[in-house]
Parts: sequence; structure tokens; C-alpha cells
Amino acid sequence: MLRYLAALAKACFNGNIELLVCFNGALEKGRLHEWVKRQVNERQTAQQIVSHVQNKGTPPPKVWFLPPVCMAHCIRLALLRFRIGVVQSIEDHHQEVIALYRENGFHGLVAYDSDYALCSIPYYFSAHALKLSRNGKSLTTSQYLMHEVAKQLDLNPNRFVIFASLLGNHVLPDEDLAAFHWSLLGPEHPLASLKVRAHQLVLPPCDVVIRAVADYVRNLKDVNDLEAISKDIFRHSQSRTDDKVLRFKMAVEYYSAASKPPHFCPYLGKKCFLPVLEVGSPHGMNAQIPSLLSMPTRNHMDITTPPLPLVAPEVLRVAEHRHKKGLMYPYIYHVLTKGEIKLSVTIEDEANKDLPSAAQLFRPIRQYVYGVLFSLAEAKKKAERLAMRRNRLPEYQPVIVKEWAAYKGKSPHTPELVEALPFREWTCPNLKKLWLGKAVEDKNRRMRAFLACMRSDTPAMLNPANVPTPLMVLCCVLRFMLQWPGVRILRRNELDAFLAQALSPKLYEPDQLQELKIDNLDPRGVQLAALFMSGVDMALFANDSCGQPIPWEHCCPWMYFDGKLLQSKLIKANREKAPLIDLCDGQNELVAKVEKMRQSILEGLNFSRPPPHHLPFPPPAPHGMPFYPPNGTFYPPPPMPPPQSRGRGMPGLQTISSQGGKLEIAGTVVGQWAGTRRGRGRGAFPIQVVSPVYTSTVNEERNKPKAEETKSLSSESSTAENGVEGKEAEQLNGSKDDSRAPNQPESAFSNDSKMCNTNPHLNALNADSEHNRDEALGAAVLKKEE
Repeated sequence: MLRYLAALAKACFNGNIELLVCFNGALEKGRLHEWVKRQVNERQTAQQIVSHVQNKGTPPPKVWFLPPVCMAHCIRLALLRFRIGVVQSIEDHHQEVIALYRENGFHGLVAYDSDYALCSIPYYFSAHALKLSRNGKSLTTSQYLMHEVAKQLDLNPNRFVIFASLLGNHVLPDEDLAAFHWSLLGPEHPLASLKVRAHQLVLPPCDVVIRAVADYVRNLKDVNDLEAISKDIFRHSQSRTDDKVLRFKMAVEYYSAASKPPHFCPYLGKKCFLPVLEVGSPHGMNAQIPSLLSMPTRNHMDITTPPLPLVAPEVLRVAEHRHKKGLMYPYIYHVLTKGEIKLSVTIEDEANKDLPSAAQLFRPIRQYVYGVLFSLAEAKKKAERLAMRRNRLPEYQPVIVKEWAAYKGKSPHTPELVEALPFREWTCPNLKKLWLGKAVEDKNRRMRAFLACMRSDTPAMLNPANVPTPLMVLCCVLRFMLQWPGVRILRRNELDAFLAQALSPKLYEPDQLQELKIDNLDPRGVQLAALFMSGVDMALFANDSCGQPIPWEHCCPWMYFDGKLLQSKLIKANREKAPLIDLCDGQNELVAKVEKMRQSILEGLNFSRPPPHHLPFPPPAPHGMPFYPPNGTFYPPPPMPPPQSRGRGMPGLQTISSQGGKLEIAGTVVGQWAGTRRGRGRGAFPIQVVSPVYTSTVNEERNKPKAEETKSLSSESSTAENGVEGKEAEQLNGSKDDSRAPNQPESAFSNDSKMCNTNPHLNALNADSEHNRDEALGAAVLKKEE
């Protein structure tokens, strides 16, 4: 990918073409039903890919290509590296792209969406047909000639607005127009017999619908009389007629706004050319004909959540500025302004019980990030001070974020409600100070916030001799994966394979990677790679949320990961049982580096098998609904002091009293309940909340006087599973002498005043270029924008 983008940038430069790439950074709740459809289809594709790899051991066909999680952000980082212009939309992607095209006088638009074709774009080119020659000297594509399309359809372009609206879009879905489309075909049409099939909604093929709608629009007497047109097209409607009429008028208004005559401004300098990174086209000129017996799309069901906390205006200005410039993860602006995010489908075997879904595995990272973004620690301290003055128990206002996702046991039609969590170990500063603070302590806190989100706040992570800065994201993600409280995700040899491929010289040799042959793909390796990239996605989200303590140049995944190279290392490690020296291609210096990185990743971790009744993740609720907490209330109890004598092994449930309690795993609170107390005068909020994991176990154990303690495996059994010997076995599994050690290793920033991170290359906000850019950003950014 990196090599192709480098060649593309060079070809455009040599051809006197200036690129501006527009990424879809909008949440677009209005298009949520389209997103739900896409997730359902991509989930089926993911299962096809998994089945193909398991049965044949070869890469899946290209028609099943599923964009890897984090791919769009990898491309964004690569384009920044090659100095190609990048922007992100913020509300409505299509409208903003068209406005950008016209206001800046661009000469062409490259995309793959029929909405642009129907919006009077003079020079519209196909992104699907965009090809770069092998020598990198020729860049070709195809142009959509809309005047020829108008001729073939025998339709005046002035009527394209009505034509586009009647084909269906995000405002007026296909399902609402199904009866109208069938009425255009008539009972004598050969496809009429397919109209009703076993209570399924049947949609005519796209090519048939396009011709029929064009004939209908051509024969309209007055295209401006929307009232008469809407009555005619919905005369067969049996429900929600008024709503459909309103949506039809909204669709016409949407396309009318996008089709206003362009106001070109004179442009001096290089020829400009916009490629727009888009996903598919529902009714493109080259669109696939959909299945004749497609199931009706169930409407998504939204859920009301408590209002979000107020965010400082200067923080929102900075967030908007960085979002639009493509310098910040789009999730951040979505969380701060909407309190919602959408998580894409990843490749995972839904029948595999050994590996959790990516959405569940990395949810604690997101919960901590939400706590950082909404300055939860500061709000908690204020609530405690107020309670002390009033001599009463503190009341915490929960912060709930909606996560739309599709994974095994979870439908994309409903969101999961996830509660933001503060750090237990230290008080994170508010977001304004975290982002805009210039002192050394602020830079240290940015790094500590990131490490705390990744559960990697250990001294070894900040030692460049052990963990080089370009490999910090890799090590943090692997360490987080190792802390999953259910089944073991990474074995010792798999961990070594990840580290060995990250240090391999082949990672920087595209030709060698291209020639690398994999005889038989490892299905588990494919899923581990997908899980890892989902973790990278969350790590980059956390890094940007914490003020970019790791500069973007050191976050780029191609610096530490290649899926093909990982497969070759995993095959050596798992099938051939190759020693570490072979994984490192016989280079002793690489072996030493791998061992240092492994030691840093495992620092302070203790692996003990959970009790038999513990599940790796809670069973799905019926009908795909989110999980309920045991008592149905949002308000957590006041903080409870931890037991004085607790070993380093994974703790069990604490003693449950009538005043409530909390569940800890690996020293981290993953569940809280309020016992038999009432809402202290405020009442319980009747809404669904997802707490990280083990809520079912909490429910089972509520009435027991004391929960069972977790039992550690003997060192022999744990060592045999992970292939660990000697002292490393003690580090992986703990030892008897560690029973009184603290549950977590010493923080890398045990004292905020320490200058633990003064390396100017380790902090995005410390470099001179960033200093000039961000100096007084809270005040200067908007002056320029206004």
C-alpha cells in the first residue's frame, strides 16, 4: 500500500496534478440504515473469508475484499507523509465534497458514488477505474459522460433531481419505493411473479428500475408540483404515507441543493484534481444488480441517553480544526459532539470460542478514552468535594456513549450503551490542559494518559533501549491483548512471531514481501492479525485523544506490522516449532531486541486461569439488545478501599455488602453495582448500560456472602501452555514470593513532577514545528477560520 501511494504521489507531481483527498469523517446518523445494511453484508463476507481460509488455506477471492479495520486511517497517515492534501468531512460528506469542489474551483472529481453523478459535476471520474502503471509513469481512469447518460435515458438533465430522488437514497430508502417501482413495471412484466415471495420484500433489479423511473420522470407534466407527484407515487402505500411524502420532498430538496449551478472562481497555479475516498455506490452506473429476494432492512432502533457533559469551547474549536484538517481521529469529534461512534466489522470466526470479538476485547480502552475526553476524573473530584461539604455520599453523573457495532452475538441494528471510566491509579487532568498544556509535566501526563488507556503504564514502556518509540504502539496493543481475563489470546510463540516480524528487515523491502510465498494460510493467524489491527485502531484513537504523545510518524502501522510477514513467522513458530533465532533469521542482535521487548510487555503481568464458571465474554442478550447491569441503575457507589492483603494473581470478586461493591480484573474496575441502596433521591435511570465484562458473574454471585477466589494454575501446567521456562515462567505466571506485591507494577510516572519524557521526538506537541502550529491554538485557530 505504501509503495503504491508513494508512486501515485510521484506520478501526480510529475503530471502537474495537485491532489486533495477527502475522507468521510462524518457520523451521518441520517445514513445509519445504509451503514446497518453494509455491516450485515460485510459480516457475511467476513464469514466467507474465514471459511475459505479454513478449508483451502489460500487467500480469499478479490471479490470478497473487506477493507481491514484501520485502513482508512493508515491511508490518511501515508498521505500526510507524502505531503498530499487531506481533509475530513464533518456533517454531511457528499454535500461538503461538492461544496469544496465548487468553492475552490477544482477541475475534476474522482469518486465511486452515483450521488455525485446526479449533482451536475462537470468532470466526474471513476475511482474504481483509477489505475497506475507498473512503472509509475501513467495514471489513467474513466470519465462519466452524463450528457451521454441523459441521451441514452432520453431524459432532460434538468429532471435529474426528481429522477435521483425516485431511485432511492438515504433520505427515502428503496424499501419505501418498492411498491412504486413494481407499479411502474405492471402486472404483465416477466418479473411480476417475484413480487411476493414468502413474506419477503422483493426489489426489482437496478437496471430495470432505472429505465422504468426514467420513463416515468420523462412523462411528468410539471416536475415542480411535488405534492401531485408524491400523491401519485405513494398511491399504493399502505402505511406511513405522510412520512414517505415528507421524505420524498426532503430528498428532492437534498439533490436540489447539491445541483445548484456552480460558481467557479478563477484558479491560478497547478491543475487541481480531487480523488474522494468513498465506499461503494447503491445505484452507480456500474453497480451490481442486487438479489431479487433480498430481505427487508429492519429499521435501526435508537436509544435515548443522558445528556453529555459540557466541553470547553476552546477544546471543541481545536477538535473541529484538527478533525477538518485530517489531523485527528474522527471518533474524537463524534464522541465530544454526538456521544456516538460506529465500529466497522472485522474478520473474525463467529464459531470460534477461543478468541473474543474485537469490539469486546478493546472496549476498556474506549471506556478510558471516553473518561479522558469528558474529563471524568475532574468531575469525580468535584462531586466528592461537594459531597464532603454537604456531609453526604457523592453522586456521580454517568457519561454514556453509544457504540454501534456488529460482531458475533450482536446485531448492528441497536447500539450498546457504554459507560466512560476514569483511571483508578491517578487523576488525569482535564482535556483542555491535556491538549494545550506546554509544560514538561503536561507532556508527561499526555504520555501517561495514553499508557493508562492501554493498560501499559509501566517504566519499561518508556525505556527506548527496551521499546523503541516506533514500536510503542505495537507493544502496548500486544500487552493489552495479553490482559484479556478470559481465555489466553496470545501464546508465547505467537507473541515472539509478532515481535520478530516487527523487527524483520523484510518489513522495509516491498519487493521481498511481494515475492514471499505462503504455502498454507493459518486461520488463527488471520484472526490474530485482524484483532491486532483493531487494537492499533483503538491505540491511535487513544493517542489522539490524549494529545498525541506519540507523534503520528511513529504511529504508522507499516513501521511495525505486515500481515503476510506475520503469517510466515507464525507458520515457523506454530507448525515448524522453530526457535526464536530462526524467527529472527539467524540474527542474534534481533533475538536480543525481541527478548527485551517481550520482557517489557510482560512486566508486572500475572497469568492465572479464571474459575470454570467465568466466561470469556457475557452471552448475547436476546434480540441483540445491549446488556443490563445487575441492578439497572447508572449511579455507581462511592469508592471502596481495596483489601489490604491481596496477591498479584487475578483477583476474584470482593465481598459483597448491602451497600454495593465492584468487580476488579487485573487491578482494573470492570463492573460496579449499588447493592440494595436506592438512587439516593434521584431515582434510577431506566436505560441499558454495557459494563465491560462479567456482569453475568456478578449477578450470579450477588447473594453469596463471599465470592470464590480465583485459583492459579500450577507453574507446570501454565508453563506447558505458553512454552515458558525458568525465570520467564515466574514472570508470566507469578510466584509464591509475589503474593504481597502490589497488584500493578510501579507507574512509569509515579511522580508527576519527574521529567520522565523530555525527548523532543517522543511528543507530537513538543517539536518546533508543532510548537509554532499549536502555540495559543485555543485562541488563534478560530481567528484564522473566522
